[in-house]
Amino acid sequence: MSSHTLEAKDLTVGYDGDPVIDRLDLALPASGITMIVGGNGCGKSTLLRTLARLLKPRRGSVLLDGTAIAQLPTKEVARIVGLLPQAPVAPDGISVADLVDRGRTPHRGWLGGRDHRDDEVVADALQVTGMAEFAERSIDELSGGQRQRAWVAMALAQEPDILLLDEPTTYLDLAHQVELLQLLVRLSREHGTQVVVVMHELNLATRYADHLVAMRDGRIVAKGAPGDVVTVELLREVFDLEAVVIPDPVAGTPMIVPVDVHRG
Repeated sequence: MSSHTLEAKDLTVGYDGDPVIDRLDLALPASGITMIVGGNGCGKSTLLRTLARLLKPRRGSVLLDGTAIAQLPTKEVARIVGLLPQAPVAPDGISVADLVDRGRTPHRGWLGGRDHRDDEVVADALQVTGMAEFAERSIDELSGGQRQRAWVAMALAQEPDILLLDEPTTYLDLAHQVELLQLLVRLSREHGTQVVVVMHELNLATRYADHLVAMRDGRIVAKGAPGDVVTVELLREVFDLEAVVIPDPVAGTPMIVPVDVHRG
């Protein structure tokens, strides 16, 4: 279990015009995997970026261990909170190994010296993401799925206690999506990492989440264990989706089966 707490208090966030998130309160569980789900434009990614201190709230605050995150030193925050955003951009020509090594930056002194621990952590991150064989390859030469795994390896190399990931399964085929989510489960259970993931794929979210947060129009509609949260009524309210909810035959978690209302 993470020894850190991360929460949003009375949070209002926007870019221009009307707010994307309005007066939102959320205390993230100190253990397990929290999945944030909802339709496009509901505020999922905005919430995650604000929790990571990339966006400044119009109102309210994000608290890390009870202190406004905006008041904490950047390096201190980076040792605790890691973020893998959507569509990250790497410098031209950088190798996979060099990209992953950048995850160690918060743990280095002002002179930036490397040590044996850095080598071990980078090697482990490459291994667990299946990227060791590509370590010397340029990011530019990789497929979309391989690039995504390289970015995940960099986030792991940061060794954060709280890991925020914005749609990390993008560009991955189904086998690699499952592999990545199983890796996040191991990080949570074996290392106590507090994992928060924005997800589009509902059935994967319900299978791998310990906690589910469902959003619509910048507000939280429901939160809790997937078995308590996922109902036919919630799917209508959050996704405008007609579906039935049945037990997953393997995991026993809620499985969503859309209903084609146009077929008689």
